[in-house]
Amino acid sequence: MSNEILTFTSKDIEIIEKKRVYDGFFKMVRYDFRHKLFQGGWSDVVRREIFERGHAVAVLPYDPDTDEFVLIEQVRIGAQATSDTPWLMEVIAGIIDDGETREDVCHRESQEEAGIALSSLTKALSYLVSPGGTTERVHIYVAQCDSTAAGGIHGLDDESEDIRVHRVSSATAKEWLENGIIDNAAAIIALQWFLMNQESLMKKWRDCE
Repeated sequence: MSNEILTFTSKDIEIIEKKRVYDGFFKMVRYDFRHKLFQGGWSDVVRREIFERGHAVAVLPYDPDTDEFVLIEQVRIGAQATSDTPWLMEVIAGIIDDGETREDVCHRESQEEAGIALSSLTKALSYLVSPGGTTERVHIYVAQCDSTAAGGIHGLDDESEDIRVHRVSSATAKEWLENGIIDNAAAIIALQWFLMNQESLMKKWRDCE
């Protein structure tokens, strides 16, 4: 028996029909497709409704001088069903608009949501949010900031944003991760990546000064 691992690519999926079934604040697209099987041959036709909202960027600002992160707090209706409070502690984030680079979004959203400027913008990683139900990919960045300039209430009225800005020490952020106060994916992933890579990241930032 061969030990060779069979690797499929996007070419091993056949899209039979793709139809937009809802077009509102977000979009829903229905896919009819079939795919190659591990045991050989092709699957029957599979139908899935996929949530389409574009792709996003999230950025975690950190001030090495104060050892503080800048985090934001806002209401998320999707959290109400399973959370004691739907006001979540998050990282700055936004959807990538047409014509924008991911770096553009980091700077724009940091001004809109927290009123701060970024420097030493550094790509951390990207991840698929929930590929069984949405195409969305989030790109995570970390950056330097002046945390002493952060505070107040921010957000765009035309996007119904009501955002409170927090200065959070690294010790408190670790505690919030451990006790579940921070429980949304982008914030968890950004903070865990930072804590895993802090030493090399600080060296990189110092070398660039």
